[in-house]
Amino acid sequence: MRSNRIFISVLLVFLFFIPVTVISQINYGTTGLMNMPTADMQRDKTFMAGGNWLNHHATVPRWWYDTWNYYINITVFPWLEAGYLCIGHKAAPVDYGNRSGFWIPSTYGKFVNQDRSFHLRFRIWKEGWWKSWTPQIVIGANDGIGDSANGGSLSNQSEQGYGNGFLNRYYLAITKHIYFDNIGTLGAHLSWIYSNRFDNKLNNPAMGANFRFHLKDSDSWVHKAINGVNLMAEVVPGYTDVKEDLTFDPDGAKYQVNLGMEYSFWKDYINAIVELNRCKYFSGGLVFKIHLK
Repeated sequence: MRSNRIFISVLLVFLFFIPVTVISQINYGTTGLMNMPTADMQRDKTFMAGGNWLNHHATVPRWWYDTWNYYINITVFPWLEAGYLCIGHKAAPVDYGNRSGFWIPSTYGKFVNQDRSFHLRFRIWKEGWWKSWTPQIVIGANDGIGDSANGGSLSNQSEQGYGNGFLNRYYLAITKHIYFDNIGTLGAHLSWIYSNRFDNKLNNPAMGANFRFHLKDSDSWVHKAINGVNLMAEVVPGYTDVKEDLTFDPDGAKYQVNLGMEYSFWKDYINAIVELNRCKYFSGGLVFKIHLK
């Protein structure tokens, strides 16, 4: 009985006094804002596992159905993050280029396929290394080896049959933080995103910001509640340069604005994420984190 009490006490201390870290992207399961990559990095040896429900407006490229994903992710070193993600797909009662009649009609609207992908991020410059004002720089790839028709990933450029790899992209991200004593931290983010997929051609910048509250310690439950809030906003490329029947997005725009919030329970061990894609379409999920070091 005593050993159980000791274990519970240690566990409670562990949960309530671990500092808050950074955000996990709702679409990709890696560090960033909602869909935009940033140069933030998790704490060394941070393990993440999460899952999300995605409104079809939040999918990349936009599909005709809502879906889900789940992922695992680990920051192997302070400069290296690796992740695995799986996203569900439904049979489509439409033509995908030359794939007319590919799906059996009885499967239309049912989850029949899963797109599995691997993701890597490398920190090549740490914030403040040279001067205090210098930003952090990260390069990365989401589904960097995913194939597709008419090109696709950098690793497989030739003509080929249609494949998964829907989240394929490469990016350079820059982040700078501004600290406000007893108030919070503002993160400013800029990135360049590239993809050569036939249904997801990108060669565009993205920008965003987040504000995480760190109000002065007090006995006020309001302060404690607010200190779990992380507000996010981003402007990311849309998908208007491909065929309408592939993106299901006739009202798409070259850029779209997304708003979101992350709330940390138990000091970053359980995090709830909410996204309003185009400021109105809801997606959300949960992230569980363990700091192994």
